[in-house]
Amino acid sequence: MTPFDVTSFDFTRGGVSSWAPLSERNSNWPVVYVLDDATQNAPTAANAAKSNRRPSNVYVGESLNAASRINQHLSSTDKAHLTTVRVIVDETFNKSVCLDLESFLIRMLAGDGAYSVLNRNDGITESAYYDRDRYQETFEQVFDRLKDDGVFTRTIPEIENSDLFKLSPFKALTHDQAIAVEGILEGLFDDLETHATSTTVVQGEPGTGKTVVAIYLMKMLVDIQAAPPAEDFDRDTMFAEFFAGGYPQLLEGLRIGLVVPQQSLRKSIQKVFRKTPGLHTDMVMTAFEAGESDKHFDLLLVDESHRLNQRANQASASQNTKFRTITEKLFGHDDTSKTQLDWIRAKSTHQILFLDAAQSVRPADLPTHVLDDLVTGARQHDRLYPLVSQLRVNAGADYVGYVRQILGASTDRPLAAPRLPQTFKRYDFRLFDSLAEMQQQIRARDAEAGLSRLVAGYAWPWKTKKDKAAFDIEIDGIRLRWNSTQTDWIASPNALEEVGSIHTVQGYDLNYAGVIIGPDLGYDPARGTLVVNRDSYFDTKGKENNPRLGKTYADDNLLRFVSNIYAVLLTRGIMGTYVYVADPALRAYLAQYIPAAA
Repeated sequence: MTPFDVTSFDFTRGGVSSWAPLSERNSNWPVVYVLDDATQNAPTAANAAKSNRRPSNVYVGESLNAASRINQHLSSTDKAHLTTVRVIVDETFNKSVCLDLESFLIRMLAGDGAYSVLNRNDGITESAYYDRDRYQETFEQVFDRLKDDGVFTRTIPEIENSDLFKLSPFKALTHDQAIAVEGILEGLFDDLETHATSTTVVQGEPGTGKTVVAIYLMKMLVDIQAAPPAEDFDRDTMFAEFFAGGYPQLLEGLRIGLVVPQQSLRKSIQKVFRKTPGLHTDMVMTAFEAGESDKHFDLLLVDESHRLNQRANQASASQNTKFRTITEKLFGHDDTSKTQLDWIRAKSTHQILFLDAAQSVRPADLPTHVLDDLVTGARQHDRLYPLVSQLRVNAGADYVGYVRQILGASTDRPLAAPRLPQTFKRYDFRLFDSLAEMQQQIRARDAEAGLSRLVAGYAWPWKTKKDKAAFDIEIDGIRLRWNSTQTDWIASPNALEEVGSIHTVQGYDLNYAGVIIGPDLGYDPARGTLVVNRDSYFDTKGKENNPRLGKTYADDNLLRFVSNIYAVLLTRGIMGTYVYVADPALRAYLAQYIPAAA
C-alpha cells in the first residue's frame, strides 16, 4: 500500500492559502486532518519532550475538500485558539477509509487523556468496507507518526487499557446500541414537545455496553444543545438529523444528570467528564446528591439502576439520616416504602434507567420485583431497549449465559446446568487446582496484555483495613491482601499484588480476570445444588436483615446475592477468565464445565 503523507502548517488564513495550491488533492481528495494547539516546533517526540508542551484541545475531521473545510473552521469561535493543522493524505484513501480513520483518531485522542477532544458526538462511524483490515494497519502507522509529532502521549495498548478510553463518549456503537440511542432520542423529543413524563429502560447483560450508552447519550444531548450553525453541519453522521430541525431548541435550558450508585465507577466517569467539552463532573452524582438537590431535573439517567437502594441500614449513620430527610422532603413524611428509585422519579420529569437484575449483589439493592415491574412498564409503553451484542468478553454472549447457567442459584431444586460443557474460541477459560499457579499466570498475562487482576468474593475478613501489615487471604501458603483503595483500584500501583472485591470491579473491564471463589460458595453433591456458607461471607451489608421493612434474608436469598457476585466477577475478562475454587465439591462440579489448566 502506498505510504501516506502527513503535512503540517499553521492554522491561519495564510497557512491554508500557502498550502492549498501545492497539490490538487488538497481541495479534491478524501483526507483526514487534525487541528490542535501544539507548537509546530515539536515535529518529533524528542522535541515535544523538550518543549514540555502538549495540545490542550484537539479536533479531528475528514473532507473531500480539505482547503475549503479548514477555512470554514477558521471562522469557528471554539477552534480560534488552535494553532496547527496536520493533514493525512494517501492516494488510496476513499470516503469510507477517511471516516474510519477519523473515528479511530477521535477515539484514541479521547482515550489518551492529554487534552480535550472538541468533536461533537453525532454518531461516530465504523462500517465495513473493502480491504478494511489492510487499511487499519495504515491507521496504526498514522498513529505512530502523530505520536512522533507530539500529538499522542501514550501507546495504543496503553490507551486501550485506560478508563478514559473504555468510558469515552466517542464510541462506534453496535447495531442494538444505535437503535437504543435513536429510539431514546425520538421518544425524549416527542415527550418534550407534548410535555409528557416518561421512564425508559435499557436492559443488558454484563459487557453489552450499558454504561457506554449512558455516557454517549449525555455527551450527545449537550452537543445537540450547543449545535453549531447550519453551515457547519455534517450530514454524513449517524444522528445528524437531531442537530437541526428544531431539536436543539427543544433542549434549551434542559437540566440533565447521571446517577451512578457505585463509588469507584462514579469517580472514573467523572474523570472522563472532566476531559470532555460540554460535560462537567457535577453532572455525575450519587442518588443522595440527586435527592438532596435544590433543582428539579428534566432528565436523569441512572447507570446500574439495580444498585439503587431500598430503605435499609446504610453504610453510615449520616446516610441513614439523609435517607429519612430526603424522603420527608420529597413525600411529606418518612415513608419507609420509598426507595432511591422513587427519589429519582420525584426529582426528574424523564428517566432513563440502565439495569440488569442479575447483577444485584446486596439485600439493600432494589428488590427483584421492582426491577421486573420497571421492565414490564417500559415494554408496555415501547420504551424498553434491550442490548444483546457482547462487547467485553471475546467468547461472545453465549459465555455470559453459560456462566449464569452453571451458577444458577436455587437451594430447593437441582441446578439446571448445561447438558454438555461448552468451549469458546478466542477465549482463555481455565480452572486451576493451585492458587499459586493461577496467580503466576495472571502476572504473566499482565506482562503481556496489561489489566490482568485477581478478584474474589467477600469470603475473607478485611483485616488490612485496620492493620496494613496483615494479610487478608491465606490459601495453601499464598498470602494476599484486599484492594488497598476503593476508587480506581484496577489502575492503582499495587493492584497486581492485591485482590479486588466486587465493589471495585463491577462495571469495569479486565483483559484477564483471575477469580477466587471462596468458601462462601459450595456445592451439595447429594442434592445437586449450590449452597452458601453464611459464616464464610464477611460482607456485613451483604447479609444483614432489614427490620425497618420487616425483611429477613434466609440462605436462599443470600445464595442469590453470592452467586450473582461470582457471575459478575466471571464476566469481567475480555480475553480470558481463570478460576480457583476453595470448596472441593464445588471445584469438582465446575470441573465438568470449565477446562482444566494444563
